[in-house]
Amino acid sequence: MTPIGRRNWKRLRATSLRHALELCKDHAREKLNRSVEGIASEMGIADHWTVYKWLQTGRIPAILIRPFETACGIDFVTRWLAASSGRMLVDIPSGRALKDTDLVELHSGFSQALKLITDFYAGNADAETTGAALSTHLENVAWHRANVTQHSAPELDFDSE
Repeated sequence: MTPIGRRNWKRLRATSLRHALELCKDHAREKLNRSVEGIASEMGIADHWTVYKWLQTGRIPAILIRPFETACGIDFVTRWLAASSGRMLVDIPSGRALKDTDLVELHSGFSQALKLITDFYAGNADAETTGAALSTHLENVAWHRANVTQHSAPELDFDSE
């Protein structure tokens, strides 16, 4: 495991619903400096022990998944739900101009996936790690494909500062 604060959140994949909830909580702590109490407060939940119960049991009401992920700043639960149904999610691109780091990330993701799949077939890598790397790479390639087709008619970028 990488040291705290140095995780690559884009490449992490949850292995269960409980793991997805934990990853969301960890992201809130590391990136937003938000405790479980802060997550509960952000969600409008009076008793933070309810959130601890969800983390312990992995049972969260479906209607509260989006507020939980919004409070945590990441969507591991949604991604796990899709992956557990054999689906893959791709972020919707806005047709924005390419950054230098976009191609570097695409290339490094391909290199990592290629190395892991080679190691997997040689018996030196596990299926879970290899599958996660391949999924991440496929999602990135699909994003770039959609961004290229959307580039001629970009959407307004309300998130930029």
